[in-house]
Amino acid sequence: MIRAYNQLFENNKKWAEETTKENPEFFSNLAKGQSPKFLWIGCSDSRVPANQLTGTQPGDIFVHRNIANMVIHTDISMLSVLDYSVNVLGVEHILVCGHYGCGGVITAMGNKQVGLIDNWLRHIKDVYRLHAQELNAIEDVKARADRFVEINVQEQVRDLAKTTIVQTAWANGKPLQVHGVVYDIGNGILKDMGVTIDATNFADDVYRLEIPHLV
Repeated sequence: MIRAYNQLFENNKKWAEETTKENPEFFSNLAKGQSPKFLWIGCSDSRVPANQLTGTQPGDIFVHRNIANMVIHTDISMLSVLDYSVNVLGVEHILVCGHYGCGGVITAMGNKQVGLIDNWLRHIKDVYRLHAQELNAIEDVKARADRFVEINVQEQVRDLAKTTIVQTAWANGKPLQVHGVVYDIGNGILKDMGVTIDATNFADDVYRLEIPHLV
């Protein structure tokens, strides 16, 4: 056990040395600050690393991860990351990234009690309930789970658009877009779900807030 832990430090040292050799100014430039254009809201799954699968570098993507890439309006951790990224860092794109084979989504499809996580999974079950007719019509369990992953991403994109943080950014003319994407662990491909929302196409009037423009 301790050997596996110590190996992390060996790997880190090797990575730092190799990175410095390739670009001597890499870490000094990184230490000056960050100005990412992207916020990534993804799953905690260890197989879905934002930088590696998008071919980006440290400093390019601000990241928040939780089980099944959920956007929950009472989650202060997610809201804090969202507020900081939009209003301090000035990100222009928010990506909600789900992935096929998501354990959280698959577990939420069933009725087995897991533990504390059951309280979190309930939010995912709420998404299933909204789309139960479509999902229940899919007989193949894997195909149903894959479709549920896609639907969940779409709903989280809509939930982001409902937040006061995003709506205030739009009201004040910030160029902000919210996108939904799904990652296929089986082939490494990232798929755009075609559900991008910005100030021009946010159509859920019941959630639209009357926010005064900044002077």
